[in-house]
Amino acid sequence: MTQAKYGDTVKVHYTGKLDDGTVFDASTEEDPLLFTIGGGQIIPGFEQAVVGMRPGESKTVKIPAEEAYGQRREDLILEIEKTQLPEGLKPEIGMQLQSRQPDGSIIVLTIADIRESHITLDANHPLAGKDLTFDIQLIEIL
Repeated sequence: MTQAKYGDTVKVHYTGKLDDGTVFDASTEEDPLLFTIGGGQIIPGFEQAVVGMRPGESKTVKIPAEEAYGQRREDLILEIEKTQLPEGLKPEIGMQLQSRQPDGSIIVLTIADIRESHITLDANHPLAGKDLTFDIQLIEIL
């Protein structure tokens, strides 16, 4: 039976958990995740975990933060004046905003703190700095 390798397009089911067992994402109630190994569509550690798997095989892997969403970066936390927010927006901690960058890309910013005249925004991925555990089942190699 064929093993998954770089360049293969695969379908997998997965459940992603934090160290405390909290499930942060799962495909089991939806269609399987479809991606090309090595295509950069998903975190590197997940891609590497699928390499060598056979259809029908399952495994559990722990992916360190460096191979997932990276470590939290302080340079991705910024403070802006409330007047820079869109008119009529009522900011709340945890609210996510989008910002278009000069190159046209869009980044997601999470409101981390609200003070009288300023707001702290965090552009780190919510899972940055966290080791992740995935239960993976390879459904099919296309």
